[in-house]
Amino acid sequence: MAYIMDTNEEERVKGKTVEVGRAHFETETTRFTILDAPGHKSYIPNMISGASQADIGVLVISARKGEFETGYERGGQTREHVQLAKTLGVSKLLVVVNKMDDPTVVWSKERYDEIQSKMIPFLKSSQYNVKKDVQFLPISGLLGSNMKTRVEEGVCAWWDGPCLFEALDAVEVPPRDPEGPLRMPIIDKCKDLGTVVMGKTESGSICEGDSLLMMPNKAVVKVPVLFCDEDRVRYADPGENVRVRLSGIEEEDILLGFVLCSVAKPIPAVTEFVAQLQILELLDNAIFTAGYKAVLHIHAIVEECEIVELMQQIDLKKKKPMKKKPLFVKNGAIVLCRVQVNNLICIEKFSDFPQLGRFTLRREGKTVAVGKVTTLPTVANNACTT
Repeated sequence: MAYIMDTNEEERVKGKTVEVGRAHFETETTRFTILDAPGHKSYIPNMISGASQADIGVLVISARKGEFETGYERGGQTREHVQLAKTLGVSKLLVVVNKMDDPTVVWSKERYDEIQSKMIPFLKSSQYNVKKDVQFLPISGLLGSNMKTRVEEGVCAWWDGPCLFEALDAVEVPPRDPEGPLRMPIIDKCKDLGTVVMGKTESGSICEGDSLLMMPNKAVVKVPVLFCDEDRVRYADPGENVRVRLSGIEEEDILLGFVLCSVAKPIPAVTEFVAQLQILELLDNAIFTAGYKAVLHIHAIVEECEIVELMQQIDLKKKKPMKKKPLFVKNGAIVLCRVQVNNLICIEKFSDFPQLGRFTLRREGKTVAVGKVTTLPTVANNACTT
């Protein structure tokens, strides 16, 4: 599957996913868009971009002896992927134990149970409700076992649960408001008989002929043509991955992370906001204080930022703000702080639009903190120019 999704030469030569691959398939009841996100630590920023668009996470773990242990140990990629997925709003997780056909495993129930017993405490510590939101299942991707149809009893006598497609069909995704204001972060763009942008409608819906607003540059645009997967459609519901041809704007005037939105209720564009941050693991046991700089990842935006003020630290036991204003905090702390960026970015409060209000901070290739936007400036730069 990875080789099929890895379409460029670099990925196939290296044997590593670099960019987020995109494809789609249908079951009897549902149409799915696959976002094949990179697993290698060098390409985590691309993984963040893919995961931020997802409703369901499929965490593929190798059952082969040694491979699971490498990914799971401290600093391993399995751990970082789980933490990032939860932060980025992937609330439902299928943990797929792959390579069950490997000679070191041979569909061993003991090996499957061992992996499950090690993963469950970590998933709980990452704030997943394991009983409600997580499902484990064994597969062989190479042979296609337990993927589209259930694994044969002669191959794996102990598994009586669903196959991967059945599990995907059964997952209930969070509802989105079709009547809400349109919010579609731009994840890609190209020229194809005009300006074409790609993204996911996080809220609201798009129709052919709509007049919309591209923020933060406040350009009024029209939608002459709309595609869902490869099919031309007249209308796209919230949650759909779409390609939109636009008139009234040039491709070079659009940056990734811009947001297509409704004219009546545009998205705020800001250079500063207040956020609640949870510090995960600072580099070399550094302290987190005003002046700390990192790279902000929020929906499709990647932007350098600076912490300009630590406002309040949250008491982890009482879950209430401490009276004394902190000068610095360390690993594990939860802090309310003011964040500043150089360029206008389009974001929302987490309480209004979770998909556009949650973020990660990374530094030197490592995720140091996760957070959510709590307050935006009262006068955000969201007025429409005429």
